[in-house]
Amino acid sequence: MDKIKLGIVDDHFHTRQSLKELLSFNTGFELGFVCESGKQFLTKLRELPEDQIPDIVLMDVDMPELDGIDTIAIAKTAYPSIRFLILTVYDDEDILFRAIKAGASGFLLKDEKMNVIEQHINNLYKGIDAPMSPSIARKALSLIQKSNMKEDQRDDAAPQIPFEVTIREIEVLQLLVDGFNYRDIGEKLFISYNTVKKHVSNIYEKLHVTSKAQAIKVSHYFNLLK
Repeated sequence: MDKIKLGIVDDHFHTRQSLKELLSFNTGFELGFVCESGKQFLTKLRELPEDQIPDIVLMDVDMPELDGIDTIAIAKTAYPSIRFLILTVYDDEDILFRAIKAGASGFLLKDEKMNVIEQHINNLYKGIDAPMSPSIARKALSLIQKSNMKEDQRDDAAPQIPFEVTIREIEVLQLLVDGFNYRDIGEKLFISYNTVKKHVSNIYEKLHVTSKAQAIKVSHYFNLLK
């Protein structure tokens, strides 16, 4: 039986080391890499060979620069097969809503016992369930019961943009999404072809994507486009 390839993303050193050590005892797991931030994770992910892409990633929420939920949303555009299991100290309803919207497959509190976490990892890999701590499950049920709220109320929960994207970059991205090529964009915005290329390169870097399709998905998630 193939081992489950795991990744860990957490900005707390002791948490990373503890998870790494405890999970290493399980012979059914293969711990691929451990990262201290969402940005580091996205960078390493792009460098991995296809056969080393993790099956499941244990993701912290509260991290500097790019939080765990936004990291999931970005990673899911290029690696939809990765399942993300959030491990956090928070059981906040808004965080849960954002996590589900971003594509998280499970949501556990960090005070869960290791054998429980391991069981949830196995079940998630087999597609048996969506792991949730009991208090989280109750909040998830509450969210489902509120699912008939108005669309404009949903918009209030839109994620904050974790990038410093300029107005010009958004203009270039919008025209790119609308189907214009680099030369047409340059003519419309009165800038050179090379300047357009530079803007697109900056956009991809800021959004942590490598293609137009991925950029569109991330942009829609963060409501960057019209």
